[in-house]
Amino acid sequence: MSAAYGISQARGWVALLGERLKRERSDYIVVNASISGETSSGGLTRIKPALERHRPAIVILELGANDGLRGLPVAQMKKNLAAIIEQSQQAGARVLILGMRLPPNYGPDYTRAFEAAFGDLAKRYQSALVPFLLEDVVEKPDLFQPDRIHPTEAAQPLILERVWTKLRPLLKSP
Repeated sequence: MSAAYGISQARGWVALLGERLKRERSDYIVVNASISGETSSGGLTRIKPALERHRPAIVILELGANDGLRGLPVAQMKKNLAAIIEQSQQAGARVLILGMRLPPNYGPDYTRAFEAAFGDLAKRYQSALVPFLLEDVVEKPDLFQPDRIHPTEAAQPLILERVWTKLRPLLKSP
């Protein structure tokens, strides 16, 4: 979602966030370290060098959806995300977790465990949480690409607003 799959990266919600921060004369810059199709294990292998290279004040963690779509064990995803959060916090970054949901065809036990993982991690690590990144988009089929998974360019401002509500309190005044 954050890699702007199927649309211009400049029109994705992450780029729109960067534009908004500039408009608000914020001292923050946005580094989009997203890789389309990546799982939590891939993110875990990349987090340490990314933290060292960019030294972020805030890490927006949007990973796990591909774990779920592949039916990977929720416990492993949760362990990977926990390690990413721990490393981010140890590096001095505040963490905003972006939760995701799965379609019901994955079964009620799996989908419930998957969705709960994000809230559990936010509580455990006292991190900010967007419970469901696509809350304002999911019921509008016209805001999805033909794959019915990835949001269109028109959906990106709505996604940004969902993130902004939880990110804004984490920002220091300019």
